[in-house]
Amino acid sequence: MSNTLTDHDRPELQKAIEEMVESGFTGVTMRVHDERGEWVGSAGVRKLGETAKPPTNGHVRAGSVTKTFTATVALRLVAEGAIELDAPVADHLPEFGLDRKVTVRMLLQHTSGVFNFTGEYYDDGTFAPGIPATTAGQEWVDNRFRTYRPEELVRLALSKPARFEPGTDWSYSNTNYVLARLLIEKVTGRSLAEEMQRLVLGPLGLSGTVLPETGTEIPEPHTHAYYRYEDAGRQRTVDVTRQNPSWISTGGDMISTTRDLHTFISALMGGRLLPAPLLAEMCKPHPKVGYGLGVFVQDAGAGGGTVITHNGGMAGHAALMYSTPDGSRTLTAALNYVDDAALSMAGPFQTATQKLVEEVFGGGRTGSADAAEPGR
Repeated sequence: MSNTLTDHDRPELQKAIEEMVESGFTGVTMRVHDERGEWVGSAGVRKLGETAKPPTNGHVRAGSVTKTFTATVALRLVAEGAIELDAPVADHLPEFGLDRKVTVRMLLQHTSGVFNFTGEYYDDGTFAPGIPATTAGQEWVDNRFRTYRPEELVRLALSKPARFEPGTDWSYSNTNYVLARLLIEKVTGRSLAEEMQRLVLGPLGLSGTVLPETGTEIPEPHTHAYYRYEDAGRQRTVDVTRQNPSWISTGGDMISTTRDLHTFISALMGGRLLPAPLLAEMCKPHPKVGYGLGVFVQDAGAGGGTVITHNGGMAGHAALMYSTPDGSRTLTAALNYVDDAALSMAGPFQTATQKLVEEVFGGGRTGSADAAEPGR
């Protein structure tokens, strides 16, 4: 779809992102592809204290959208015969002493029960902290350039009690996807970045998508991200655009653009990356929350049908990625905001995404909320 529409052609879309800025986001860029063509718009500012709008081709730390890309690589390797979906992960990664009942499918679907290294919220309201990087306030700001190795994150998680017996329940855990990364690297003998380039980024020409590993920079152009904390009784707001994302690893370290996210999700849902049986497995939702293998399967509301999605947020950056099951209609967005220990933007994030999905995919309120809201 080459005809790009301006905000005058779709004033309701421009209004929706301007309302997001009014609710507290510093910058929003959105891209919609549907039967009317391509619409791209932005609202807010690129940087606090300045007036320039966010670049419509800007890069964003995509957070947990990384999981969909990683699941796609894993499923491509299943198609190639390098990995078996229902084989024990311990067969490939014996060094961690992982429960032999944990399979590749359980990693991709968050049914392994493995503790979440970024901290575990339990049903009774208690919270078990994870790695130091996920502590809030000045400690997080001061440690944002520290390097964590994936094995370190996994070992910390496996030193904690499992949340449940493998396969008996569902719980979102970043550890699952760090294990998936290590599995991919073990069976291929190459880094995840190399396999991602071979199987996804290269074939689709996704030149704006980066796996930074320990790199602290985000390519230009980009909107800035912020973190607010209390210091000696005063509120401080710090620019955290530069950070070492190894603390989240494959749980959410990828950098991308709204254009690349559109190209990826439309190609994936359109059947260009996975054989039909594996794409069907990917989009088969777990009954508890509608999570497939690296994607949420949601109801878009009255008359809207089903949407396939994964959103993500990390420390002042967030990304949205939605598609119809056939890839013909997509919504992708890059959001920037001021993060804080109280996750103040989590509520506006949920409200805004529901309104956007309603606007783009059909009337009525949306179904389940995405687990990957801004924050750690």
